Amino acid sequence: MLSYVDQSDVGSAEEYFDFYRDPYRRGYAAPDGPRLRVSENKRDVQFPSKDETAMVREETQPVLDRLQAAIGQRLRHPHRYSLDDIHKLYCQLPEPRMLCLTWQWRNRLLKVMGTPQKRDMDSMLRYFALVADVKNAGLTLRRSQWNFALAFATKYAARASTQEMESALRIWKEMEKEAHMTGNEVTFNILFDVAAKAGNFTLADMIYKEMEKRGIEFNRFHHVSLIHYFGLKLDSGGVRAAYREMVESGEMIDTVVLNCVISGLLRCGEEAAAEETYQRMKSDHDTASEMPQKDYMMNKVVTKVLMMFSRVGKQHPELKKSFQTNVRLAPDLRTYKLLVNHYATRVGNLQKVAQYLDEMKHLKVAIHPTIFLALFKGFYMHGGYPGSDWSEQRLEGVLAGFYQAHDERGADFRIDQWVVIWALRAVKKCSSNEAVIQTFESMSQRWVISPERQQFMHALLENILHDKDLKSTRNDGLEQWRGKDASWL
Repeated sequence: MLSYVDQSDVGSAEEYFDFYRDPYRRGYAAPDGPRLRVSENKRDVQFPSKDETAMVREETQPVLDRLQAAIGQRLRHPHRYSLDDIHKLYCQLPEPRMLCLTWQWRNRLLKVMGTPQKRDMDSMLRYFALVADVKNAGLTLRRSQWNFALAFATKYAARASTQEMESALRIWKEMEKEAHMTGNEVTFNILFDVAAKAGNFTLADMIYKEMEKRGIEFNRFHHVSLIHYFGLKLDSGGVRAAYREMVESGEMIDTVVLNCVISGLLRCGEEAAAEETYQRMKSDHDTASEMPQKDYMMNKVVTKVLMMFSRVGKQHPELKKSFQTNVRLAPDLRTYKLLVNHYATRVGNLQKVAQYLDEMKHLKVAIHPTIFLALFKGFYMHGGYPGSDWSEQRLEGVLAGFYQAHDERGADFRIDQWVVIWALRAVKKCSSNEAVIQTFESMSQRWVISPERQQFMHALLENILHDKDLKSTRNDGLEQWRGKDASWL
């Protein structure tokens, strides 16, 4: 596995980490907040039982039955029942609502609401409302449920800000100082991840040292976060060292890990090294076993299986090689998002982008709207002048391929506002106002944008047509956003 990433002149991850350490960090915790008890005590966790629940009125029982059925459906089939519908059913219960549920159903409710397919503002507010209900009912949260709250507090971890970092630290303080529940490996992985992505590397170092002090062993998530940390530090040697330590620790290496390495190497400007890792991944495609189509549930299952493989492999080293042989290492959609985004927006190399799109088709990786988002950004940043490879004719071909992909795949090819915005900007830069209006009309027939946001889209169209649109820098939005053949280029 070490051969997948160049290891020349690389020390240990600890050596690279020491380089960034600052021993003078003090006073990181945020001010006090509302108190809530967190407990794994059996008497706290298993209350109330069926006999101890509040008396449920006869007219309330049908609502409770529907709520329990919905939670059960969500656990078994996440796509069949929305979290919003479950929350609406829950809100129909009389106050205090949590005391209408036995401890088993409370745990199930918090689990489904704490693990949405996408952590957005709505899902966060719903979960924190449930946490408030738990507190007001005099009940306790389990540590895993508190970790869900911590993960919600860092919901923008892909572009974490100081605000998200402070929210995470405040929740950590409440957990340890007020609820007297020490964090586990999941807690510290979330904290380390958000500190690194917020750019607070001193705090990330403090969290890393606290893990060492408490004897918390690195698991799969910690190793991947450390690789990402060094990528954010623009330290390619650290990326390689962290990857090597993950291999030597006995963790399973899969496409997710290698994508993180590629992301770090590209960020460091080492395109040749990233390309070498990609080529090794591509050579694995022909020998890789067929995998089911990945979705939210499949990703969770695969992660659990990989962690189980790692545990068994550490206890029985003779089995590790056979486990690793069965792990898929071929490029996936995320791999091509990273490569296309880098070469389209940062480098402006259209030929390289076309190569990756052709290879996506060869490996049967379905095209995704975010690939087109990177392409539209590339046309906006590098097109609009004579002799540019990012020409009006090629943009028309990309738009035609975009419409065709949507028309053939329908709901599986969701067009949201960001891809529309960058398409309009690209057309304005490379073509005419008439083409912008035509593009807007074609997009409006296909997009999935809520009615309240469509007024904004029409206002944006006017700004673009009259050159009043905000001018985006080359890095605008690159960190937020990460088939068909490339004949339409």
